[in-house]
Amino acid sequence: MLRYPPVLKTLLLMLLTAGSMHAAMADDDEGGEGWFGSRGGSRGGIASAAPPQYKKECASCHMAYPAGLLPSGSWQHLMGNLGQHYGNDASLDAASARAINQYLTSNAGTYKRVSEMPPEDRITESNWFRRKHGKHVNSSTWSRKSIGSPSNCSACHQGAEQGDFNEHSVRIPN
Repeated sequence: MLRYPPVLKTLLLMLLTAGSMHAAMADDDEGGEGWFGSRGGSRGGIASAAPPQYKKECASCHMAYPAGLLPSGSWQHLMGNLGQHYGNDASLDAASARAINQYLTSNAGTYKRVSEMPPEDRITESNWFRRKHGKHVNSSTWSRKSIGSPSNCSACHQGAEQGDFNEHSVRIPN
């Protein structure tokens, strides 16, 4: 039987523990890039690099969704069609649109979960959203007054705007 010096045993134990912690934190299909794998984001949330217009303009009507929830192509499409943004005119001045578009596309999801553009560029229509919520959330849950719709992430995920969608901290309101 091989015998290792105590220092080597300690180092090996530390490496194994660190690897286990990283694997435990990673979700089931995103390759350990953080919850939403965006480049430069804070765990996929609204990064400190987000222009002030992003929260001001986008969060005035809905949650300022973490950029990592959609691929770059979806953000480009959404930003290019703000005059018809899900039935509303969300047009912006050119400078604001340019700054927001740059932020979203630079921090868009790049991992396999968001490798395809969802129908109508809707986060709630993406395959991963349907898989994660379809088996856990009854359709009547979405119609609760306290939730309203599947797009109201922060109703159940209190840390949603910071990119925290950890399933262990979900609290579904009555």
